[in-house]
Amino acid sequence: MKEKIQELSQNIFNDVVGNRRHLHAHPELSFHEVATSAYVASKLDELEIPYIRMADNGLVGLIKGTKPSANDNVVALRADMDALPITEANDVAYKSQNPGVMHACGHDVHTSSLLGTATILSQLKNEFAGTVKLIFQPAEEKLPGGANLMIQQGVLENPKPQAVIGQHVMPLIDAGKVGFRAGKYMASTDEIYVTVKGKGGHGAQPQQNVDPVIITAHILTALQQVVSRFADPKNPCVLSFGKVIANGATNVIPNEVYLEGTFRTMDEKWRKEAHIRMKKMAEGIAESMGGSCEFNIMHGYPFLINEEKLTASVRGHAEDYLGKENVVDLDIWMAAEDFAYYSQVADSCFYRLGTRNESRGITSAVHTPTFDVEESALGLSTGLMAYMALKQLGN
Repeated sequence: MKEKIQELSQNIFNDVVGNRRHLHAHPELSFHEVATSAYVASKLDELEIPYIRMADNGLVGLIKGTKPSANDNVVALRADMDALPITEANDVAYKSQNPGVMHACGHDVHTSSLLGTATILSQLKNEFAGTVKLIFQPAEEKLPGGANLMIQQGVLENPKPQAVIGQHVMPLIDAGKVGFRAGKYMASTDEIYVTVKGKGGHGAQPQQNVDPVIITAHILTALQQVVSRFADPKNPCVLSFGKVIANGATNVIPNEVYLEGTFRTMDEKWRKEAHIRMKKMAEGIAESMGGSCEFNIMHGYPFLINEEKLTASVRGHAEDYLGKENVVDLDIWMAAEDFAYYSQVADSCFYRLGTRNESRGITSAVHTPTFDVEESALGLSTGLMAYMALKQLGN
């Protein structure tokens, strides 16, 4: 079976690259993946794979093996389809044709890879037992997340998968390799929006004002104690503010200061406690200095956990398919992913696909205008996921 899958993955390699380049050239933002969804649907139609729509632009297909079996195991494979609001700086033939929109996180790779996997499994369906559920998901990059919406609409039911597997590009890992981490892997993410209000006026007469800039400075410094003095040091935790707008002048104290930040951790109980502490602290400081504070938190994705037994099993399949030397360990990653929603309600494994090629200068990080991938990785990604799925089904 392994040799068959490897041969099939090479046979369809050019088609997978073609799909990836088409998707890369026509990126669409979260919740707007209309053309992308139609393109994926057309490919599923060609493969005669039945599918339904979910969360507007999401697609869920089923491939049922015809080989007799005593059980009816189900494995779900997930790919996300949305792009980012970034202007591409790469000078390539498949450069984004949609101004200000770019596949800078590799979702074009994920989608084209899963289409390739679907092609392989369709050609092998007479040789395996069980069902593979294909999840083409919209809106990974934007709250509330397409995974959350699809779960609410029943993507993990009828049939219910015993495992959910997802892959994501990783420009830190060389093409030809993949990475795994069992247990807690990626952080939860919350967006913080704060308005500190005071009483503006002339900078030369501070006694007549309530300076929201000074209040904000105290709040920013004090809030870091939530991480450094209240969080368990064994629990990864990050609080960062990337936007501070006072909009006064050298001699003008503004009426208010606006802040935006992010809070990330890997413990849901502490996450809730931290929200309360941050809000209480910020409001208390502002009030004690004569001002006020509106502290709003937009709840984002939960933390992502790779189920231990499933991850060990899938990693073993990867080592069998690629060789142990091409499977590496991953460290904790404080970025967030809405695949976390699957991991909170089902046995899940989210692994990394190496896409780096230093000799060709393909080293840029995700979410940057120069991000690209070593496309030889597409010859690995399709067959590996097919092999993992069939092994997990017990074939």
